[in-house]
Amino acid sequence: MRRNSKPCWGAAMVVTLTLALGGMRGLFAQDATPTAKSVNSNATPSVPQAQSAPQFSSESGVGPDYEIGPEDVLQISVFQVSDLDETVRVSNDGTIAVPLLGRVEAAGLTPDQLRKELEQAYGKNLLQNPQISVFVKEFHAQPISVIGAVQKPGLYQITGPRTLIEALSMAGGLASGKNAEPGKTVYITRQGGFPDLHVVPGMQLVAPGKIGIDLKDLLYTQDTDLNIPIRPHDIIAVANANVIYVAGGGVRKPGGFVLGDRDGVTVIQAMAMAEGLAPDAAKRRARIIHTKADGSRVEIRVDIDAILKQKAPDPTLAANDILYIPLSGGKAAFRKSTNAIVQTISGMLIFHPP
Repeated sequence: MRRNSKPCWGAAMVVTLTLALGGMRGLFAQDATPTAKSVNSNATPSVPQAQSAPQFSSESGVGPDYEIGPEDVLQISVFQVSDLDETVRVSNDGTIAVPLLGRVEAAGLTPDQLRKELEQAYGKNLLQNPQISVFVKEFHAQPISVIGAVQKPGLYQITGPRTLIEALSMAGGLASGKNAEPGKTVYITRQGGFPDLHVVPGMQLVAPGKIGIDLKDLLYTQDTDLNIPIRPHDIIAVANANVIYVAGGGVRKPGGFVLGDRDGVTVIQAMAMAEGLAPDAAKRRARIIHTKADGSRVEIRVDIDAILKQKAPDPTLAANDILYIPLSGGKAAFRKSTNAIVQTISGMLIFHPP
């Protein structure tokens, strides 16, 4: 009996151990399942669906309506087929060279539209369920020029809708300090003109393809009609401020003075800009030298003494006018030629008040 019981006992132990190990495996399997799920939930599926493919990266700064154009540089990636990844430049005819497809039209399409076109082309006979991303790596197709009295004049690329104020901000804003100060007007020149333009106060149609907008009204009235949309290839020119000149030994500080947003200043205001009259100024021998539109010059005699005594009107100096006040050193100073005065002014630095 004892001989027969040993094998039974051994068999029972094997069965018991087998069941125990099976139960432990079940427990380990239950513990491992959540871990496997957590890993797989973050992993890329082996066969992702087409709608999960990346479209185009927001890191490019491109808006959904941006249209690809010549000279743009595109980075094209085909998911899980790295041999087809390409960085291409859009040629002048608007096409790009794509592996296995040849020349493909890209200009005029948004990145998302081009992505769909490529997926459709690859999906016909070459790839099964292709997933493609189109990334605009460099922008060259939609430039605008901002020139004149701005902090950083130059060529800028716009990647979406931009307004006039936004375009000026791209150039660092209006010039100040040592840079040329802005005048009254910003001009926008556009190829094809402004057929749908609604002219409002503060705006003038200078030519079919050129408009002028009052800077003060644009910046301070918050009139949205003046803050027009900017299009690719627009030229934005901020006019430099006009200048008047006060010359001669009869003033304390001769120089050129910026008018800013003013159309002109009076003779008394101009003398104040030049820090007043010198003690021996020839007040009755002053003159204004005015340059006409045709380039010719005219001299207007001014009796400052009479103006100060309110016995004569205070005339206004317009842009580029010269107020010349000599010293009371006899007739020689008065006989100084207009050309000599203008030559002196041409080398004169513009004085910027603190």
